[in-house]
Amino acid sequence: MSERTNKERAHALAERSRWAAVLARPGPAAATPPGVDPEQFRLALLEDTYEVLAGLALVRAAVVRYPDDRAELAALTWPGTPLPEVAHSTEAGELLAAIDALAALGASEAVVVAPDAPDLPSLLLGKLFRGLGSAEVSVCPAEGGGLVALAARAPAPGWLAAAQVSLDTADAVARLRAVAPARRAVNVGPSWHRLRAPADIARLDPGLEGWEATRLLLTAAPQPPRS
Repeated sequence: MSERTNKERAHALAERSRWAAVLARPGPAAATPPGVDPEQFRLALLEDTYEVLAGLALVRAAVVRYPDDRAELAALTWPGTPLPEVAHSTEAGELLAAIDALAALGASEAVVVAPDAPDLPSLLLGKLFRGLGSAEVSVCPAEGGGLVALAARAPAPGWLAAAQVSLDTADAVARLRAVAPARRAVNVGPSWHRLRAPADIARLDPGLEGWEATRLLLTAAPQPPRS
């Protein structure tokens, strides 16, 4: 690669404003195991997912929330972390509103992440941003359907609204590809798992670093008696 190409690439990267946000949703976490408070579990998952974003280099982290969500969210984040609000809407509208909220903060590239991916590798988020180098939308599919995260250039391309997808839309990737103006407009990265049912907790690897809040809560929970 020539010196000129390197300089042009560095200049392009410097002009980007990359933001990543967890989409916080009020209400009990569906994956809450027996013996654990559902609200505490929701907040633990959210905190760990946020910490993944906060650890990304050259990326600003945020938590997108509903106006009536509980105030504990501010205590889970680093000082100065934006907590933009979005109005209650359809699930598809929720995702677009989250991207718009990040655009209002100055994002030129925005990633919205599901709140139940506490052990998400930061490498996968990096791949989403890299995907936006050639695509308008970049996604990390969720195992079992839906999305773990969606990245888009901000403001979001107009065709994204036509896809009517949320992070929970089972066939989100197919819908995005169906309405995209070209196949290369959608970048599909490696998939990851979400914690959407108590059985999904078995996907967490105790040997891996991270997901500390979730780990602590699960460790403190009463264990079922052995048969």
